[in-house]
Amino acid sequence: MKPLVMIVEDESALMTMLRYNLEKDGFRVCEASDGEEALTVVEENNPDLILLDWMLPMMSGIEVCRQLRRRPQSRDVPIIMITARGEEQDKIRGLNVGADDYLTKPFSMPELMARVRALLRRAQPATNKGSLGFEDISMDLTAHRVTRGGRYVHLGPTEFRLLQFLMEHPGCVFSREELLNAVWGPDIYVEPRTVDVHIRRLRKALNGETESDLIRTVRAAGYALDADPALQGSGAA
Repeated sequence: MKPLVMIVEDESALMTMLRYNLEKDGFRVCEASDGEEALTVVEENNPDLILLDWMLPMMSGIEVCRQLRRRPQSRDVPIIMITARGEEQDKIRGLNVGADDYLTKPFSMPELMARVRALLRRAQPATNKGSLGFEDISMDLTAHRVTRGGRYVHLGPTEFRLLQFLMEHPGCVFSREELLNAVWGPDIYVEPRTVDVHIRRLRKALNGETESDLIRTVRAAGYALDADPALQGSGAA
């Protein structure tokens, strides 16, 4: 079945243009024109991806995103935040509440479609059966499940891919640009600061009160998965 993309947008002209281009590209589409309606439509339709405007009637896109991430049914659904707010702090705020990507208006349709396809690819469960392990972290690639010390760790699709890449290369330091190419893909432009936001989200999910931080920050270099306590504390995202 074709993927279902949900558009949450109150500008009718933009809604029509988005629907036309998505359907032309082979996607099914459902719509909501305000924040409260969006929460209801998600429950009724279970979309595969959500295009979410920031400035919405009834409830802001930020609050919609926050509530979707709290619900088991929608916490793993990829979300692209679409907004005219282009300041860095706005982008970081959108990513921090759970958006997987952020696109500033005006944008080109080819760029939007490329981001939609890339997010849907990353959200698909891994097809290569097997598992990865590092210290007390276990990653089941078939079940798309991560545990640490037997504790289930909830990760969004981007954090899962980021952790998978780091676990495949333990001890190796990767720059933001290298992580962007490996996790987001070389054909998608995402600002390097986006990596910092997702590293913070990954750390928050992985690290309990008594658990050590296994993600090492190397100033001016990047990040690594490293269990050597002597190398920890060299900086934090």
